Amino acid sequence: MRLQTLKLDPATIILFGATGDLSRRKLFPALFNLFKREMLPPSFAIIGVARRDFSQETFREFVLQALKEFGGYQAHDEQQWNSFCAHLNYAQVNLTEAEHYEKLREVVEQRESEKDIPQNRAFYLAIAPELFSSVSANLKNSRLVETDGWKRLLIEKPFGHDRSSAEKLNREIRAVFEEEEIYRIDHYLGKEMVQNIEVIRFANSLFEPLWNNKYIANVQITSSETVGVEDRGGYYEQAGALRDMAQNHMLQMLMMIAMEPPSSLQKEATRDEKVKVLRSLRTYSVDEVKDHIIRGQYTRFGEYKGYREEEDVDPSSMTDTFVAARLFVDNFRWAGVPFYIRTGKRMPLKSTEIVVEFKNVPENLYFNQHGNLEPNLLSIRIFPYEGIYFKINAKKPGTDGSVSPIAVDFCQNCEGGVNSPEAYERLLHDCLGGDSTYFTRWDEVALAWDFIDPISTAFKEDKVELVSYSAGSWGPPKESHQLLEQNGFHWWPVGEQELPTIHFAKAPFFQVLQDQPNLES
Repeated sequence: MRLQTLKLDPATIILFGATGDLSRRKLFPALFNLFKREMLPPSFAIIGVARRDFSQETFREFVLQALKEFGGYQAHDEQQWNSFCAHLNYAQVNLTEAEHYEKLREVVEQRESEKDIPQNRAFYLAIAPELFSSVSANLKNSRLVETDGWKRLLIEKPFGHDRSSAEKLNREIRAVFEEEEIYRIDHYLGKEMVQNIEVIRFANSLFEPLWNNKYIANVQITSSETVGVEDRGGYYEQAGALRDMAQNHMLQMLMMIAMEPPSSLQKEATRDEKVKVLRSLRTYSVDEVKDHIIRGQYTRFGEYKGYREEEDVDPSSMTDTFVAARLFVDNFRWAGVPFYIRTGKRMPLKSTEIVVEFKNVPENLYFNQHGNLEPNLLSIRIFPYEGIYFKINAKKPGTDGSVSPIAVDFCQNCEGGVNSPEAYERLLHDCLGGDSTYFTRWDEVALAWDFIDPISTAFKEDKVELVSYSAGSWGPPKESHQLLEQNGFHWWPVGEQELPTIHFAKAPFFQVLQDQPNLES
């Protein structure tokens, strides 16, 4: 909805790290797709900034190759590419040299003059986090942030490595930009189904009355990856799964599931409710961490290396590549309901999914062939499938009342009929439109670190055992399952479900009812 309703002012996008991996894989494809969909400002310029000695022609060829490799560029896109590349310019800048920013300011002002663009400037720092503060200071000293229009700063995670470093970084950036001008990116918040959580909850009377501890038994949030650390061993040694995934992506999904209805759809209303969840999140002391958190590290299995065999990884590394946790939101709505999260490298499936398990009904009336009823499950599938999976109980055909589970399944990208905007498309568009709803505010970052820091300390002090798991498995089998078994639960599978299914992916709802009046067996 926001992609269609935001008003975008003419603007200049200054992209630092323009020749880096993030720009190649995500940012240039996102910008080109927005251009093709006529969702960039009516007048705009993109200025790539990096250290490489590129001419304008070399830079534009670099961007074109990125689109062909990562952006699905086709021959029929040539005409649009010719129009798009006219907006591209390049400035060779050593980010640590203050005098280079004077040259950059000249390039920016020249392009604004040529294209009659008012001084609305978006600075995207697709660079190493340790450069954030120095680049911000140089932007101020060179007067690049002294504009007659708006200025906005987009920065990637990680935002610090603990509460103290995050506070220091925030002070340095706030010396140049106001809080409302800072757009901290968590790309999970740009994903279609993460944003859809609000609609599923608050636009359906079916779910919201049941969305509490009276009816929900537990919530499970999984984000699994099949790859190892690849060429990011140096970074991962400092971050681990806890800082790389749990501190940001996993907590963001938890907030979206657990927050109260916002007073409006305005940006601060949603973020206010998310912050309330973090304020209610039970914080564990260093000594309590071992009772609620599992940490693991993958080992060699078959053709897959173990983590300690990866490039730039210490052979005796104690870094976690898997984290599972039992969390509690101690407020009136969620008191007593465990939220389980798990994330890891080298797992069997690449999947991001949220499973809400509802409390079961009394079993005195019905039972299935195994003697007990299956609970109702609502699964919100975020990646790679986008959609909703709802498991309910129905009479098993040909029996005298025996019950079996069936699935009601809506998948909006399985058939190729719906082309959801990629996360970075949404986030870039929102920033240019001044909508910070799906960006993280400073108090979110600070509270997330308050929760994570004691866990990090427990890991460093070896108060939580590092358990190995085979590459290609779902993490430490015994410990991960015991975390749920202690409360009488188990991990539900993610990905495709092998159940009789009613599909709602190919046609509008009423058409489906006409085409499929009976349940599929």
